[in-house]
Amino acid sequence: MSTISNSSTPAPIHVVGGGLAGSEASWQIAEAGIPVILHEMRGVRGTDAHRTDGLAELVCSNSFRSDDATANAVGVIHAEMRLAGSLIMACADKNQVPAGGALAVDRDGFSHAVTQAIENHPLITVVREEIHGLPPAEWDLAVVATGPLTSPDLAKSIQAETGEDQLAFFDAIAPIVHRESIDMDICWYQSRYDKVGPGGTGKDYINCPLDEAQYNAFLDALIAGDTVGFKEWEGTPYFDGCLPIEVMAERGRETLRHGPMKPMGLTNSHNPTVKAYAVVQLRQDNALGTLYNMVGFQTKLKYGAQAEIFRMIPGLQNAEFARLGGLHRNTYIQSPMLLDHSLTLKSRPGLRFAGQITGCEGYVESSAIGLLAGRFAAAERKGKEIVPPPATTAFGSLLGHITGGHLVHDEEPGKRSFQPMNVNFGLFPDLAPGSIVKPEGVKRFRGKDKTIMKRQLMSVRALKDCREWLGIA
Repeated sequence: MSTISNSSTPAPIHVVGGGLAGSEASWQIAEAGIPVILHEMRGVRGTDAHRTDGLAELVCSNSFRSDDATANAVGVIHAEMRLAGSLIMACADKNQVPAGGALAVDRDGFSHAVTQAIENHPLITVVREEIHGLPPAEWDLAVVATGPLTSPDLAKSIQAETGEDQLAFFDAIAPIVHRESIDMDICWYQSRYDKVGPGGTGKDYINCPLDEAQYNAFLDALIAGDTVGFKEWEGTPYFDGCLPIEVMAERGRETLRHGPMKPMGLTNSHNPTVKAYAVVQLRQDNALGTLYNMVGFQTKLKYGAQAEIFRMIPGLQNAEFARLGGLHRNTYIQSPMLLDHSLTLKSRPGLRFAGQITGCEGYVESSAIGLLAGRFAAAERKGKEIVPPPATTAFGSLLGHITGGHLVHDEEPGKRSFQPMNVNFGLFPDLAPGSIVKPEGVKRFRGKDKTIMKRQLMSVRALKDCREWLGIA
């Protein structure tokens, strides 16, 4: 590997894509003293969603969501990024607009600030050109951060390198629920017909029973629910076998009972003599066992409708969602299969991926993964050991999800358990036993109060461990 271009200047690292992740990766590399060549196609070729040529243009929203670092996972990752010298967070803070407890920005001012900082950095060169394939071998270190609107030519090159089934162009997402919010006095653990799959126990699913009246009420609400329309550029998003649940419901009142809500092979441990009319199954979604996926419940219901309708399901009446479902354009690679712990493509040393294409969701998360990719690439150029952030940090929890926190379900070939995810406390390792202590003078300490304390403790732990990882006193 070439490490220097002359006696004193390190060879540049190439970054493909000038969105939030690519801009952040470029900044981190340059701030480490390594030259960067940032390749951005806008200015030569536009996209169907962007309206300017500015770097880090915000397309869908101007909100970076909660800025509460005391009890909100998004706020914690904001704080960690600030500790790590994030350009994206610095420009967001300078261009903030009123939004209550959230961090929202002036779109144009934010993009202009990022563009100016990148273009004015003495170690960053911005090249306006479309990269039609994967970075050539002579770019010994490179970061691909092309986001959900990756150009067709580059997408084909990624498929050629990784395999046809390793790149998704449309994201069929089922809701994901925090395990601790599921009522296990109503639900029970059981695999259908007690089947013990690879690594399973025969009790690998959480089952929510519905009687006939509950099923019909749920079905009526589902069919009447408010759905999201698709923009023209998104095309037709349905995969075979991944129809939205409300579309299945419209095909007949028995369709769901013979599909994702079939009760066969299941016995309610709370009431063994009564057969459920229908059953909703949730499958463990992360290795920690803190998140569960609603099996077969991909949907294009609007978020408010989803929360209201899915809480009609017995056992989910108090459900807290780590993410809600959807079908939308979102190009992403199967990162747990393809990337190592430093975001490097396993089949191609020196080539990293960052941002939404890795399977993270949201502006902040994309920027955070860009930040990590940039730091890892700079460390590699300098010949230093690459040390990932602790799993207890927001950085580490998100990186862990992307590079291996999902479960592989061998009993269902072709079905992906890996889904794009926003940062949330369900991705963090649990607290040590005994960490949550009832405050003095409080008689009842449970439910919401206990959850708040748990999140507060996780936040404190995350920022402490992040400071240590960054070497900040």
